[in-house]
Amino acid sequence: MGRQWKQCQTSFFLGSKITADGDCCHEIKRRLLLGRKVMTNLDSILKCRDITLPTKVRLAKAMAFPVVMHGCESWTVKKAKC
Repeated sequence: MGRQWKQCQTSFFLGSKITADGDCCHEIKRRLLLGRKVMTNLDSILKCRDITLPTKVRLAKAMAFPVVMHGCESWTVKKAKC
């Protein structure tokens, strides 16, 4: 016969937590914290005077931005949160 499916409250898709109501605020905050952690780990490199500013910018773009933006395709931002 047919299978009965249960509706779950949360699920994970591509490493992102998706809730039944479509609220992604917790996921966005988690990604921002992970990006902040990456930037903290790069702190010694970013404070080094021997490395040029363009190189530091490229490092941030290559290492921090992908961490923050991973899974953003599945985020839904409501008007009230904007």
